[in-house]
Amino acid sequence: MSVPTIKTGRRDFLKTSGLATLGLLIGLDAEAKPKNLSRSKAIPSDIEINTFILIRPDNSITIINPRPCMGQGTIQSVPAMIAEELEIDLASVKIIQSDGKRKYGAQTSGGSTSIRNLWLPLRKAGAATKEMLVRAAANRWNIAIDLCYASNAKVFRKDTNASLTYGELVEDASKLDMPTEPILKKKHEFKILGKTTKRSDLAERTTGKAVYGLDVEVPGMVYACILHSPMIFGKLISFDDSETKKIPGVLHVLRCERAMIYRTTDSVAVIASNWWAAKKGRDVLKATWDHSGLDKTLHNEEYFGRCYKAAQSEGIRFEESNDFSAKFNAATQKLDVSYETPFLSHVPTEPENATAHVKPDGTVELWAPLQGPGETLEEVSKYLGIPTVKIKIHVVLMGGSFGRKAYMDFIKEACFLSNKIKLPVKVIWTREDHIRQGPYRPGMVSHMQGFVEEGKIVGYHHHVIGESILGQVFQGLEDDQPEPWIGGEASVQTNKYRFKEAHKVSWTNVKTEIPIMWWRSVNASNLGWGQECFIDELAHLAGKDPLQARMEIIEDERFRKVLNTLAEKTNYDQKLPEGSGRGIAIVNSFGSTVACSITVSKFGTGVKIDKAVAVIDCGMYVNADTVKAQTEGNIIMGITAAIKPGIVFKNGVCQQSNYDNYPIMRISEAPEIEVFVMENEEAPGGVGEAGLPPVAPALGNAIFAATGVRVRKLPVNIGDVNSR
Repeated sequence: MSVPTIKTGRRDFLKTSGLATLGLLIGLDAEAKPKNLSRSKAIPSDIEINTFILIRPDNSITIINPRPCMGQGTIQSVPAMIAEELEIDLASVKIIQSDGKRKYGAQTSGGSTSIRNLWLPLRKAGAATKEMLVRAAANRWNIAIDLCYASNAKVFRKDTNASLTYGELVEDASKLDMPTEPILKKKHEFKILGKTTKRSDLAERTTGKAVYGLDVEVPGMVYACILHSPMIFGKLISFDDSETKKIPGVLHVLRCERAMIYRTTDSVAVIASNWWAAKKGRDVLKATWDHSGLDKTLHNEEYFGRCYKAAQSEGIRFEESNDFSAKFNAATQKLDVSYETPFLSHVPTEPENATAHVKPDGTVELWAPLQGPGETLEEVSKYLGIPTVKIKIHVVLMGGSFGRKAYMDFIKEACFLSNKIKLPVKVIWTREDHIRQGPYRPGMVSHMQGFVEEGKIVGYHHHVIGESILGQVFQGLEDDQPEPWIGGEASVQTNKYRFKEAHKVSWTNVKTEIPIMWWRSVNASNLGWGQECFIDELAHLAGKDPLQARMEIIEDERFRKVLNTLAEKTNYDQKLPEGSGRGIAIVNSFGSTVACSITVSKFGTGVKIDKAVAVIDCGMYVNADTVKAQTEGNIIMGITAAIKPGIVFKNGVCQQSNYDNYPIMRISEAPEIEVFVMENEEAPGGVGEAGLPPVAPALGNAIFAATGVRVRKLPVNIGDVNSR
């Protein structure tokens, strides 16, 4: 394995070559049952089982983390689940990132699945390993197992306090059968899980020692800067590289391709000995494109015009109780309005980049910030026609992602170019490339209908309108089929509201060529806006306080506790100063429930955001500080998405390009933030995304409370709330 050299002095990669040495390797089978993989001194390297724990005779312990870290803390939180049950100090453990091999199972960080999907499997792996070590010690001492206990990577005798390290027991333990149902700790026994723990990676991240994709350098590496069509799907007719080749350092100018999930587009790559030369070479490269028809299909006004036209129809029913239309038509107190959310870019701090080396011997080595190394391994294998066993993936840290780095077009570009010249090629997208080329969160319209009777919300219809990720990206939606992903998010089974007379969720697929993909909190970020602002509108129509109106249509006790806690933490019953307003919203997504309160005050013709308070019920969790940090980040990102410009396509071209015209919230703009975490013993829910969906509607409701202006289209200009 070639190990990158980092000229900036950042640390070398963790090496995984030591896995096939004497030790006890523990994994999980396909049914998430612990399995012993080591019965000899040499551990086979080709076992297709999820392997996570390695204990060596010198008592060194290695844990393989199968979920890449993009800032959300999996580099600590995932190993912590093993460490808790294994009775080891996480600070003394070596952590290695998985490399995409099937034996590690699902390895994608996304959908807020890392903790909730691995909570039992990884804890069982740790607990089973501990039980084997304790049994080995009991056998060594010839005493009953219940006279032994494990602590801090040792097994102790209760009667004499004698001890043996895990390393001293590893060979004996490796010969024992693996317990199929190990005993797991109860919440009150946790020493690591559920506590506020300092993350071990913070020092490296804050001192510049951490290795991100942009830091990678390998011997003989060249750089590539790629010219994409300004209308994204334009076809390359020709290019003139005469000026490009005059730039010192430029080595090649090659036709390239951007292999997106559902289609491939043309591009031209400038390859140079250094990045600056590649970038300058691209700047003077001239290309002619066929943009036939794209000026009309890549266009916001055209797309949203069709969305609002679709709002006049019924849509395809996803779920319905009673005949909503009949009930709505007969109602005397009712509302019929639409809410709009814009297209959005992910804009992580670190733009897309990947280093690939397709070697003359038919093997491939790849270094990249990846959300899903397992999926990447399979995709690269398929793309290049090379078996997965010949591909080695090094997963480096991501400088943010929010879903973008699970879209592997930039990785395939590096592979395509390296395959052409058989040198390691580092592809770097600029910020402008990232923003102008997408993919984006889809812009959507929520057509809302509802009615009240005797001061209570009793009827509700959410008609979701727009492009579908399932349909566009994965080609998995028939024209007459309700969108299951979106329908599930909008369902009353998710939002927990119960309507006495009738409810309905429907869907209309309005297609667009503007490329879309998941964006932090995916569909929930779109749907929460319409849902929670409209519930507020219905509450006012019913003459009820928004909190009281929600309580009347929520039966679920966990939801009610979250709302009651929000009311308590915000002193909800206390009257705000003149000119101030408070808005609330509650959204259930990714297995967690988050309620948000935002307070604003009048400021000229607009408002100033004063404070945001969130209460999150994510069940049991790993690190309290991480839960709060992720929720704070969601609040900042949610407000940014609500008040900053979205992505606009006009005549085929994205009008945004960098932070000057696609700004994010600055520190000086951020409100005071408080986050409260509910305590219970429920199964873990997601944390990385669940805090975002209620933020925008809480802000919209606060603006109405302070000014009487009802905002139904995002982004909102908080400097002048009456402007549109």
